[in-house]
Amino acid sequence: MVASVDLETRILQPQHFEQTTNVSRKKNRMPLSKVFSSMVASVLALSMLSATQLAAAAELRLAGVFGDHMVLQREKPITIWGWGEVGTEVRVTFADQTSRAKVDAGGRWQVVLNPMASSHEARELVCSSSDKQITVRDVVVGEVWLASGQSNMAMTLKSVADRLTQAQDDIRAADHSSLRFRRIDEPASRETVADIPPKSWTVCSPTHAGSFSAAAFYFASKLQRELDVPVGIIDSSRGGTPIEPFIPREAFQGHPTLEQELALGDREDLLGIWKLAGGVRARDANWLPGRLFHSRLAPMKQFAVRGAIWYQGESNCGIEEDPRDYQHKMRGLIQGWRDAFGNRSMPVYFVQLPGSGASPNWPYLREQQRLSCNLPHTGMVVTIDLLDGDIHPPNKIDVGDRLARWALAGPYEKKLTPSGPLFDRVEIDDSQVIVHFQYAESGLMFAEKQGLDAPVEKRDGKLSHFELADAEGVWHPADATIVKRSVAVQSKAVHRPVALRYGYELSPQHCHLYNRDGLPAAPFCSNPKLLTEPVIRTE
Repeated sequence: MVASVDLETRILQPQHFEQTTNVSRKKNRMPLSKVFSSMVASVLALSMLSATQLAAAAELRLAGVFGDHMVLQREKPITIWGWGEVGTEVRVTFADQTSRAKVDAGGRWQVVLNPMASSHEARELVCSSSDKQITVRDVVVGEVWLASGQSNMAMTLKSVADRLTQAQDDIRAADHSSLRFRRIDEPASRETVADIPPKSWTVCSPTHAGSFSAAAFYFASKLQRELDVPVGIIDSSRGGTPIEPFIPREAFQGHPTLEQELALGDREDLLGIWKLAGGVRARDANWLPGRLFHSRLAPMKQFAVRGAIWYQGESNCGIEEDPRDYQHKMRGLIQGWRDAFGNRSMPVYFVQLPGSGASPNWPYLREQQRLSCNLPHTGMVVTIDLLDGDIHPPNKIDVGDRLARWALAGPYEKKLTPSGPLFDRVEIDDSQVIVHFQYAESGLMFAEKQGLDAPVEKRDGKLSHFELADAEGVWHPADATIVKRSVAVQSKAVHRPVALRYGYELSPQHCHLYNRDGLPAAPFCSNPKLLTEPVIRTE
């Protein structure tokens, strides 16, 4: 069926024939009369194929996201949909529920099943009409999460295992029948795609675990252990991509940069977007607004999920890339996905870029990420302490664990601290600045983290990476001392400080501020307006 849809698209594009004709003339020097006859024959043949395909399209089928070994979201209404012959009645049966619908004039049908409790039991989802039956096998009910972003989300468990022995052990022990993964890797599309190719979900096993997103694997594994329910991950990440193609078109509003990016993107003006203040360096049309949302998320936006995890940002702050206004793009992504999936409070948890910066603009984007985490039901994972010289740090174990903490403390209402210290406010008392944090109820500490080990408190440690800005906006290194749940900061070079920042470096080494829950403080600036403008394209 997917091949038929692709062929129909080509049939509707006259340039396909034009290109074929040009090639024929160059290679074979065919006379025009024969070229015309060949074109007529091709049209007739394609017309016959198209009729066959249209007939096949009328056959009963399920949307491609439904496949063997899938996970259905517990405790939510479950929409199941597909296509068939107009007017035909379709019956869907799962567990103790049966629901019916008629195929509408557009050839589409859908039913809604009542919310269900979680179940590890492998059951069949049966969809039938008068002349056809489709059976989806080994269906369980639990928690379903979207996972997306660029290469640090796409980085596989096998790639991590090449560098960490712990991940090698985890692959060998990955016999987890309650973990299921569904990869979506369709190419970018200018228009919204109606469906994705049908494919089975993959049950986690030592044979298959290496191909899973490592961050998503450790996130899902922790949820499964803590909740004892099946967990499904739908992974739509794509390496090397900026945020723009993942944002729904409808969400490019409410800020001038978003609105201008959409207008320029509709004209496929890549240079215009690159030169736009706050724009993006789109390498080709695949990275334009909405293009990956159209092909990877829009086709399954009726599929019930609990929430989403996101790891991206590198391709919005590289060499000659402009990270300004990324916070507004993050809000567009979050609110756009919530609107698309029909859940205005859908949890979205994301990863702040690590300390292994690849360009001077990384610190600026980390701050933009921090500024975007004030939407309700969002949370930011801090990775500044996961030291590595690679743009793809292998420690996705702590990343997945920290993402899971946000989910466990959020929709699953577990009593735990989801985050390390996040900047709240400052008090300026003459030459001293007192900074207060969220998520510091357990207290603050100086700690060192080595590899995968938990941070260890060092009572004689001295905090670093704090700076104070003077009245002229010049930043100076400062001394910092923990005072219970706050930090006192001062510098001999700054008598009347106006702002404070922490960890604002390309690759800050040994940021030692943690809460006593063992989670690191996020880099921050008390007045982002004083940050140095990013290095961007100037021509």
